[in-house]
Amino acid sequence: MVITVRGDIELVARAGHLFEGVTREFVCAARDLSTWAQPQAREAVRRRMAWSPGGVGVRKLLSPAALAGEESRRHLRLLAARGVQVRIASRPLPYETIVIDRSYAIMAGDPAAGVREYTVTDEPALVGGVWSLFDGVWEAAVELEAYLGTDRPHLDDAERAVLRTLSLGRTDEAAARTLGVSLRTYRRRVAALMAALEAETRFQAGKRAGELGLTS
Repeated sequence: MVITVRGDIELVARAGHLFEGVTREFVCAARDLSTWAQPQAREAVRRRMAWSPGGVGVRKLLSPAALAGEESRRHLRLLAARGVQVRIASRPLPYETIVIDRSYAIMAGDPAAGVREYTVTDEPALVGGVWSLFDGVWEAAVELEAYLGTDRPHLDDAERAVLRTLSLGRTDEAAARTLGVSLRTYRRRVAALMAALEAETRFQAGKRAGELGLTS
């Protein structure tokens, strides 16, 4: 069997039962966490996947772009805490691919082509080939926490001092006096710290530092 469906809704209608019937293994490779464009499709898949990761081997392989936002990082850490194995590939992946129990494969087409097409197959040779490709990239990928560790910026003593003043909620003037620097220098250091933490606001900088374990 090899079928092609158009759009998330048709995929769930034609192949949604496959998500309910997982018994041994569920693997997924994706560029980001927005696999399902339609909210109703996303919710339908979530409802169907009621099985526990504890009873099924679940592996998620993602591109580095999946870690772009703090919400995505938190979500992936939550999945890992629930028993899902998460790894980050060294380079961007093509389109989403799912293999269920090594018996079914679902391969997504280019989302830029308009209505996305999905190919669903239970042809043993095709499923085996897709699974082997996934497993090869998986073996070369990096565990989530290890990847986040290498992704963590290094802060020198001056930057950590600025981070502490931000956590205390002091005014720029008071913080600059505490550190013994001019107001202009202090603000320049704050801007540099925010850039290092990839934060747009001071609040985000503090939050990001906490998530990366830089506040201890």
